[in-house]
Amino acid sequence: MEFILTGEAGEQRRLVEALENFCREKNVPAAARQATDLALEEHLTNVLSYGFAPGVAPWIAVRLRVENDALHVETADTGKPHDPLATPLVDTSVPLAEKPIGGLGVHLMRQFMDTLDYAHEGGMNVLRMTKRFGA
Repeated sequence: MEFILTGEAGEQRRLVEALENFCREKNVPAAARQATDLALEEHLTNVLSYGFAPGVAPWIAVRLRVENDALHVETADTGKPHDPLATPLVDTSVPLAEKPIGGLGVHLMRQFMDTLDYAHEGGMNVLRMTKRFGA
């Protein structure tokens, strides 16, 4: 399945609905769907909030597939080159009030997904995430 986001109102809600329908059709376990939904939402929020210069219309493709007992998600965007996985690991021992702003979304992605891989390909940021069933 492929879903394209262009910054229109309500797109992220429609993407969540499409993800849920896809997962139902493919018999994806609820835990894998929920983890993927959270990681994908964190990533897309960051891309839409920071990835595009003011006045530049966003373009993000989200591709979903099920293979080898895993849900695979690939996002490709035309935003500014940025490797979210280069974000430093979050020090969870620091009290929340003392933590610097930023990085918690990527931390959640790392916690909920089994694999994350970033590449800059063909002028686009490409993030691949995998959530194994039962993991």
